[in-house]
Amino acid sequence: MSTSATTAPRTPERPSGCATRSTRSALRPGRPIGASWRSPADPPRRGRPVRRAPIAAGDADSEARYRGFWADVGNNFPDLGGARSTAQYRADEEWLLRTHLPDLAGSRVLKTDLWDEARNTRILRWAAGRGAHAFGVDISGAIVADARAGFAAAGLALGGVRGDVRKLPFRSGSFDAIYSMGTVEHFDDTDGALREIFRVLRPGGRAVIGVPNRRDPFLRPALVAALYHLGLYDYGFEKSYARPVFRRMLERAGFTVTAETGILFIPGWLRMLDLACHTWLRPLGRLTGALCAPFDLASRRWPWLRRHGYLLATVAVRPATDEAAGARAVEPPAGEGAA
Repeated sequence: MSTSATTAPRTPERPSGCATRSTRSALRPGRPIGASWRSPADPPRRGRPVRRAPIAAGDADSEARYRGFWADVGNNFPDLGGARSTAQYRADEEWLLRTHLPDLAGSRVLKTDLWDEARNTRILRWAAGRGAHAFGVDISGAIVADARAGFAAAGLALGGVRGDVRKLPFRSGSFDAIYSMGTVEHFDDTDGALREIFRVLRPGGRAVIGVPNRRDPFLRPALVAALYHLGLYDYGFEKSYARPVFRRMLERAGFTVTAETGILFIPGWLRMLDLACHTWLRPLGRLTGALCAPFDLASRRWPWLRRHGYLLATVAVRPATDEAAGARAVEPPAGEGAA
């Protein structure tokens, strides 16, 4: 689908605070679904207060708590790489990049977080193995360090730095392609993050940006909202979007949307159960893996099913105007570097 970036500017979304919002209001398009996080080594006990994931709202206090939260995640979260549902995730991502970023060799490719490279699918390592010049940014120093170590062990180079997608530490027009999957929904200023992605992408460059699917047929957003209110969701503050809402946000940032699809056609509860068994009840992983397999096979047999997966994937291009915009070199500003 091709859409020109002619939508009139609109006021950026203003999510309400998650602590006082009802489950019903949390499910409104573009609004946040709050979450909590706990270390696998420190599970909640009866009567223990739930730790709510902080929301980065721009003030110094909330920003400090937000960064501390993700530092804890980076230091404590288990590796999900061997789970059966993660294999489906990786296969879907490979399909997505082959289809929409086919010319990886020699391209400068940025990933807007390094979670996958440290704990999940290692998809950027796959791209680097096909000749891409890989760069990544993450708010967690531990995640950056683990991602770089994984690349080094594979004999690959990663330009990984500690930083924030809301203020990317790169010059304008630095990258040929940007891959952002499950990043920009984790804080208030999603519009600002999309503008930053647009800024560092070169004119004519292409971005693949993924967010949770508000209209997931397996109702994952409702599950996440319920788990949040129970204090059992491990992945932080999170929003989900209907496809038209997210398309308009990309257009406001300046992008031209050229394709809309998705990944992970699998019930959210099954993905969560598979990860839990992989982490704590490994013998049961064979059972959850068997339950995951039909969804993976169906996605491969009928690729259109991925459009209804629990992650939307939108392909957006920065219009090829102002060819002189931005420096081509990629380097963090003074004082920034790998953690």
